[in-house]
Amino acid sequence: MTDHDEGVSTLAKQGSITFVGNVFNGVFGFAIVMVMTRFVSPSVYGLFVLATSVILFTQVFANLGLPLAIDYFVPQYLEEGEPGKAKGVIVQVTATVLVTSSLVGLTLAVSASYVSEFFAEPSLRIALLLLAAAIPMLAIYNVLLTSYYSIKRLQYRVVMRDLVRPTVRFGVTLALLLAGFGLLGLIVGYLVGLLVAITVGAVVFVYKAWEIMAAKMELVAPAPLVRYSVPLAMTSVVYVLMGHVDYFVLGFYLESDDVGIYRVGYMLGSALTIIFSSLAPVFKPLIAETRDDTALVEERFRIAARWIAGFTLPIAITLSLGAPAYLSVLYTPQYAEASAVVALLSAAFLFNVTFGGPDGTLLQGMGYSRVVFANTLVLFGANAVVSFALVPFFGIFGAAMGSATALSLVGALTLVELHRLDGVHPFTRDFAKVVLSGVPPLLVGAPIVLLVDSNLVVAAVLPVVVFATYVLSLVLTDAFTDDDARMAAEFGPSVEKWLPAGLLK
Repeated sequence: MTDHDEGVSTLAKQGSITFVGNVFNGVFGFAIVMVMTRFVSPSVYGLFVLATSVILFTQVFANLGLPLAIDYFVPQYLEEGEPGKAKGVIVQVTATVLVTSSLVGLTLAVSASYVSEFFAEPSLRIALLLLAAAIPMLAIYNVLLTSYYSIKRLQYRVVMRDLVRPTVRFGVTLALLLAGFGLLGLIVGYLVGLLVAITVGAVVFVYKAWEIMAAKMELVAPAPLVRYSVPLAMTSVVYVLMGHVDYFVLGFYLESDDVGIYRVGYMLGSALTIIFSSLAPVFKPLIAETRDDTALVEERFRIAARWIAGFTLPIAITLSLGAPAYLSVLYTPQYAEASAVVALLSAAFLFNVTFGGPDGTLLQGMGYSRVVFANTLVLFGANAVVSFALVPFFGIFGAAMGSATALSLVGALTLVELHRLDGVHPFTRDFAKVVLSGVPPLLVGAPIVLLVDSNLVVAAVLPVVVFATYVLSLVLTDAFTDDDARMAAEFGPSVEKWLPAGLLK
């Protein structure tokens, strides 16, 4: 990292803010699921997961991928000093997705009975009728998120997505479950949390992005927006389907309680993507504004990849080794059935985000939207084929094998594409030190799981031992660099800027 690369400084500052938000969101996310699994049966929870999976898949068709054009074109217009065109992009995208998403939501409501018949779940019809209202809401929600990405003000996105939405959803859901509303409580909590988050997010964006909102709007040619967005729209369709195909396959072959148990295991395994998801949102606009400077792009890519690897490895090791303990302690012992799912998915996510870093985001930022679409087709195809083949024989572990195969395959494929297209790769000697430092904590953590009988003790002690051993390994291998020190220096002040006074004291 050069001393003059303000982009990496922005990556560190905004990434640290997003990380704090992800931690809050993750805590509330786990808390919500813990409440759900204690107040409703696995079958009711599985039914809710199946319904929201249908909604999340359907809403991708509703927004046509257009929100993804915002954080690609708006940074370029702002860099060129044309806030009127930046406003035009946001307004055109918002108006379009509001119309299309409303039509898709209405279509889903009309066809809810057919979907419920397909999955042989009669109660699914009622859930879909109520949740259809979420489709236009999700479209506007995604517009707001990418708008915050485009101006690199992720602290306000954190307020909307990671603080307001999960807090409101948790409070409403808990109150309704205590009142005995069951599935209806889960649905209403989901909708109210989304509505309040959109309201707060819209007000904050208008206030904080007043330079854009006050500018005289200049409509931009729709063709470039469509050319960039359509491949990514198809990518989003396939990607979301890939993310939920496990639930669809399980819902088709097995019972709704299997869907609920698998969902808990998948959520715990995917928790290690918290670092990747903290840096990825701001990484794309940083790449988009310097996409013609390959050397600078590679430098930023390598720094991001090292930091993702460094923070992700100990989380992956902890989750893989301690899955039975965490599932039993955080939820109920019946969810320990998903232990093998957690271990396998942790390994797959580890490979995908560690060895590739923010590779898919890099391809989007450099304008290779068609390549991203092709990769997502591979991702979905591999997952669907393996899941359909193995779920009848291995149950929820067969679904995990489908996801793990797809994630590993596409992670490797994307690395090859980056090298062939622009000669970019993340592998350096410093990167190798970060990865190999994960071996000692794995060797030290395994005996704890094997020798200690108490799940509560394992859950408490394992992360401390793993993280301490990992940091010691980094020190002994001299893995920390001057670049790391300069980047780390950006974290504390950036968090203090937006958190309430005295919170960190």
